[in-house]
Amino acid sequence: MTRWMLVPLLTALTLGGCATPETRLRTGLIDAGLSQRVAGCMAERMVDRLSLLQLRRIGSLASLKDKRASDLSLNQFLYKVRALKDPEILSVTTSSAALCAFG
Repeated sequence: MTRWMLVPLLTALTLGGCATPETRLRTGLIDAGLSQRVAGCMAERMVDRLSLLQLRRIGSLASLKDKRASDLSLNQFLYKVRALKDPEILSVTTSSAALCAFG
């Protein structure tokens, strides 16, 4: 492989590691089935209020998405968040969902 072929590869690898916690959370919320608008709004609020570990736990909920359903309702998502048994995550997520869904 020549040096010029490595440049695009290295650039892609470098940029792939630059995702911010907000970007990762937004992607996780979208992957879980929330709309892009709601997921973006929620991620923006939540990233300042929760720890990185808590944000990762929420982002992991994307793996629970029902493949048959195209979109996840906020109630269904909050039900899954409640199962994490973290009162702070539930409080921040619920308030963010309410403000973002109706704001």
